[in-house]
Amino acid sequence: MENHIITIDNRERITITEVADIDNFDEEEIRANLVSGGLIIKGKNLHIQMLDLADGKAVITGEINSLAYTQKKDKSDKSLIRKILK
Repeated sequence: MENHIITIDNRERITITEVADIDNFDEEEIRANLVSGGLIIKGKNLHIQMLDLADGKAVITGEINSLAYTQKKDKSDKSLIRKILK
């Protein structure tokens, strides 16, 4: 299992490492795939301020209400970001 770091600053900014891609996002929910599984971030006025898939780092701002881990997805699924970048 890969290590990842999640840092939350005052429930307004979250920094995540080991991000493989982003499946889906809007102002209330962001679904990220980490190297070791999924992560759902819920809140209000959420924005992806920075996403660097080469370094595996994401910075999200807004009002952060909750985080939840999910099971690792099958690699055959294509993420929204990967589809856009192709």
